[in-house]
Amino acid sequence: MKIAFLGATQTVTGSMHLLEVNGAQILLDCGLFQGRRQESWERNRNLPFDARRLQAMILSHAHIDHSGNIPNLVSSGYRGKIYTTFATRDLCSAMLLDSAHIQESDVTYVNKKRRKQGLSAVEPIYTIAEARVSLRHLVGVDYHKPFSVAPGVQVTFYDAGHILGAAITVLDIEENTCRYRLCFTGDLGCVGLPILRDPEVVPHVDYLITESTYGNRGHDSPDEARMTLCEVVRQTYARGGKVIIPAFAVGRTQEIVYDLHKLILSGCLPILPVYVDSPLAVNVTKIFRLHRECYDGEMMQYLQQREDPFGFYRLQYTRSVEESKALNHLPEPCIIISASGMCEGGRVLHHLKNNIGDPRNTVLFVGFQAENTLGRKLVDGWKTVPIFGEPYEVRAQVQMIDGYSAHADRDELLAYIAQIKASGTLRRVFCVHGDLPACEALAQGIRDMGVPEVLVPERMQEVEV
Repeated sequence: MKIAFLGATQTVTGSMHLLEVNGAQILLDCGLFQGRRQESWERNRNLPFDARRLQAMILSHAHIDHSGNIPNLVSSGYRGKIYTTFATRDLCSAMLLDSAHIQESDVTYVNKKRRKQGLSAVEPIYTIAEARVSLRHLVGVDYHKPFSVAPGVQVTFYDAGHILGAAITVLDIEENTCRYRLCFTGDLGCVGLPILRDPEVVPHVDYLITESTYGNRGHDSPDEARMTLCEVVRQTYARGGKVIIPAFAVGRTQEIVYDLHKLILSGCLPILPVYVDSPLAVNVTKIFRLHRECYDGEMMQYLQQREDPFGFYRLQYTRSVEESKALNHLPEPCIIISASGMCEGGRVLHHLKNNIGDPRNTVLFVGFQAENTLGRKLVDGWKTVPIFGEPYEVRAQVQMIDGYSAHADRDELLAYIAQIKASGTLRRVFCVHGDLPACEALAQGIRDMGVPEVLVPERMQEVEV
């Protein structure tokens, strides 16, 4: 078997790994790369393989950095099935169309400016029509139900505990006279994360491809994150400002809404308007309500005792552009939760453009920010940032809460891998989906526990197993 690491290598975006086994090519994830605009367009439009040669694709979960380039894969000639969980399939039905809509809208906005400057027009990576066609290829499969994708390759999904429907992909492979098990974590969730079950430990793994997002650091607990959220909102409210929360529409938005609900019920927060300004988040929240099979015991108990945790007094979901624009002219303090989580597109850019210059306001990040994204520039303390190609001075407060990360931190990753090692003969580990320092730190931690071979692959590197 050969593994070509084509994306999310020494970075966290654009997850994409190509397996070649028994003469078949199998793609693990097909995510959008996010970063500098021109580099992102080039990397996303030009796939580093022939899509027509693929036997199958397996999708770990619905986040755009793992699923977002599926429409381009299909328009490039892929005609096979895309296997994933039922919840991920449903989430992608909303997310991929939304991704295409955002691309078309952003391109329209940017092209207006380019025309005034005498520059040529740019194109979206893919269109809404192409995204719609790609959805026909998605096939839902239950957790723990083995299925075949190629000769000698059987796949089973385990719960990753990361977002709704996220899966650890396990491939049981028979090649010539050899049998071995390859495990791809996708993105691994935290223990004790709200709403969802904890990650499942997969036994008897020979080869492991693991995410490394927090491979060199820890983060706060969910309880500590909730208390920090409360304090940030209270301080901004006292200044008479708005709290702008860039949040992924899947998972993070629902977690923040759930915690705000509990904080308001407990009296820890003043009663103030909360807006979820993302048509995608509205659709995703409906899907969350449908897939209770993914909930943990605490969430199931909460549902039996309380009202809908994703809908409460003073919470409003906005759909229309007019409703979104009106939020920028509200005189009173409020909370606006809007996508995208890394500020690389969507309505949050307009909220930042209109509010980032007011020192009363707070921009609160609740998720990891990849290199070269607008979110990362704000977290890194840039005094002036580009929004839609124009400079804006940052006067608002910028704060970060690590405890809302849906990714396991260093200690959790090492503990998880130690359990895998204890259950079998873990021969080799590949650390991906992390900045280089995070990957290298995690790799050293895995070596220290006695795993014989640990590699931090470079992009386009091919490894023979």
